[in-house]
Amino acid sequence: MMCPYCEGGDTRVVDSRDSGAGIRRRRECAECGRRFTTYERVEVKALAVVKQDGRREEFSRGKLMASLSKACAKRPLSVGRLEAVVDDIEGRLAGMGRAEVAARAIGEMVMERLARLDRVAYIRFASVYRDFQDIESFKAEVDALMEPGKAAGVNQLSLLGSADGVEGKRGRRRGSKRAG
Repeated sequence: MMCPYCEGGDTRVVDSRDSGAGIRRRRECAECGRRFTTYERVEVKALAVVKQDGRREEFSRGKLMASLSKACAKRPLSVGRLEAVVDDIEGRLAGMGRAEVAARAIGEMVMERLARLDRVAYIRFASVYRDFQDIESFKAEVDALMEPGKAAGVNQLSLLGSADGVEGKRGRRRGSKRAG
């Protein structure tokens, strides 16, 4: 393993932990003494994503993470939560045991998870994914989201908050008590 700082080739593993979807290793460079983290994941067989126009392209974890990151920009969600969504979707796709999957199926998986995680991010993703052509179709999606069970797996979340316990603008955690 090459050191990302000095590009030295002599590194040692200081700590290893299971990170759910793989192994997290903390490493130390023998040359510069700096530490860095690496992640190991099991490489799954190539999965082809079938686009709406019939084209096929290889599944890209990075592309999925980038689309989630855009939808969740400036929302109170950690990168770890987004990584967990990507891990979950990637695991479900691998568990299907198929060589090809429709892009639409992946989009629906993303929307289902975003609806539970953060409804603003869900609407952002849905507006691009479903390609709303007018304000009426956008409004219909928001209205469906506000009705329990109408949108993909939605539970009762506040539009200001999210499933990770953030409570609106004040930033207090649910269940915390006010002082005084």
